[in-house]
Amino acid sequence: MTSDAQRTTPTMPHGRLVLLLGALTAFAPLAIDMYLPAFPAIAHDLRVEVGAVEFTVSVFLAGMAVAQAFYGPVADRIGRRAPLFAGALLFALAAVGCARAQGIGALLAWRLVMALGGGAGLVVTRAVVRDWFEVSDAARMFAQLMLVMGAAPILAPLLGGQLLRLTGWRGIFVVLTVFGLLCAALVVFALPESLRPERRVHGGLGAVLRGYGRMLTHRRFVGYAAAAACASGVLFAYITGASAVFIGHYGMSPQKFALVFGLNSLAVIGAAQLNRILLLRHSLRTLLSRAYALLAVTVMLLALAGATGWGGLPALMVLLFVTLAAAGSIFPNIAALAMEPYAEAAGSASSVLGTAQYVLGGTAGALVGLRHDGTAGPMTATIAVSGLIGWLALRTLAPKDEIQDSTDRTK
Repeated sequence: MTSDAQRTTPTMPHGRLVLLLGALTAFAPLAIDMYLPAFPAIAHDLRVEVGAVEFTVSVFLAGMAVAQAFYGPVADRIGRRAPLFAGALLFALAAVGCARAQGIGALLAWRLVMALGGGAGLVVTRAVVRDWFEVSDAARMFAQLMLVMGAAPILAPLLGGQLLRLTGWRGIFVVLTVFGLLCAALVVFALPESLRPERRVHGGLGAVLRGYGRMLTHRRFVGYAAAAACASGVLFAYITGASAVFIGHYGMSPQKFALVFGLNSLAVIGAAQLNRILLLRHSLRTLLSRAYALLAVTVMLLALAGATGWGGLPALMVLLFVTLAAAGSIFPNIAALAMEPYAEAAGSASSVLGTAQYVLGGTAGALVGLRHDGTAGPMTATIAVSGLIGWLALRTLAPKDEIQDSTDRTK
């Protein structure tokens, strides 16, 4: 555990720090959510099925997984700012490529490159939070970042739907180019370095691999990482399939879909903020266990609704709202608990956590795309399987009675 003497402190007002780090973590939600209303238009323009366009989400998630495995160790060696700057520039370059793509193959390739740049934002900002905050404060900070970052899934589809009307789907990627360049400028001119030179990791690839090995043989860490990955599987199965279900199956307009998508994003944000308040009275682990139990129950009902049509569109929307609210409470707590023991290798721990989340998220998204049949069934079934496996992983690999949680305010 890093002592107070070793720990750096933020040199900017807390609110400004939240906004800055929130912007840097928004690469993924913006890059995924902004073009969701354009799936049918992209499929028509590139002369492919909607399922092929859905696969661009899975490719992006796979690229994010690879990127996060790379950026964490690099950030532990050279500091946090340089990887963030390089990632933002690569993201902007790839967005230009997506805007100019003339076929699905080119779009897939540039989406992969886009993810390789955007991965820096997620993995390195988690390490910055771990540099500056202890575990309970880190959980609150992660919840605040979700408030800022969570605005992206609300605003991005709305903006994407309007850009689709005004400029076509290619204009969406032009806006993402501008966002990447803006983030690169913020890193240079506004973000202080959080990792002191004396705390940086030294050693070659062998040291990195040994560090990964220690994490992957730590039962508690593996349990949290698996549960976090499964929660991401829930989220990305929904993101991948939502457009086809609401627009294709239920006949919503892209603009109305954007409103529904934004409402569900509010569930994630609102739950994260409620979680921040509840942390004043309850432990991280208690809140995590309760949220995952709620998720497990809800996804089973969701799978039933998707398979049978029970309750129609209203039931589907209510169950998705509750499912995503449970996920919103899970993410900040599980990130703080997983990274708690790794103050001296926060970048690498963040890499493992992020890679696991995006590997499973990409797999879940790919399954939804591959099983696309025009109904809600593939999406809801994948959500249910991911949620139940995550609940089991949490209960079996990181049982509550093994945790000494100093954040329990009820004692």
